[in-house]
Amino acid sequence: MKAHTKETQSTMTPEKSLRFLKEGNQRFQNNLKAHRNLLEQVNDTSEGQFPFATILSCIDSRVSSELVFDQGLGDIFSIRIAGNFVNQDILGSMEFGCKLAGTKLIVVLGHTSCGAIKGACDNAELGNLTAMLSKIKPAVNAVIEPKDENLRTSKNLGFVDSVAAKNVELTMKRIMAESEVLAEMEKNGEVKIVGAMYDINSGAVDFIE
Repeated sequence: MKAHTKETQSTMTPEKSLRFLKEGNQRFQNNLKAHRNLLEQVNDTSEGQFPFATILSCIDSRVSSELVFDQGLGDIFSIRIAGNFVNQDILGSMEFGCKLAGTKLIVVLGHTSCGAIKGACDNAELGNLTAMLSKIKPAVNAVIEPKDENLRTSKNLGFVDSVAAKNVELTMKRIMAESEVLAEMEKNGEVKIVGAMYDINSGAVDFIE
């Protein structure tokens, strides 16, 4: 499989880009990676890059977007931060990826058993981590059930995963609310913004469109 060129990128639509990621995840789950010559892709992308998707994911070592979607060099912009939330810098990176570099799809990728989500559920405090986890607290508060405080902790993995999914949903809304550039592109059909959850047990990605 070759690296994307300006010509192949121009043929990508938001829907086609999403299909490419879904097909890549199926290959990943079946341990059937597409054949790529990575050194050849290094050479092919040395003078330019033409990715088709921008993916915001967690720093979790088990959730590398390039791997779980079976993509090669030059295929995706990968933005990673614990808890996959957005701030001004990340929104700016997304705007660069879509408006200037031509990606057609934004994916907010959460995952099961997320450590950052667990920390937010437990009100963890540690240096700069305290302020970072506060960005995830709105998702914790938005999940109503269970009401019993003893069940709203990292020990309840069902609750943790519900918060992770809610965090993806709220992050998608923040992208639309806080980036006029991306909101306009989405309105015009130039990009599509979707959410997804990666299951660390199966390797499957469940898309939230």
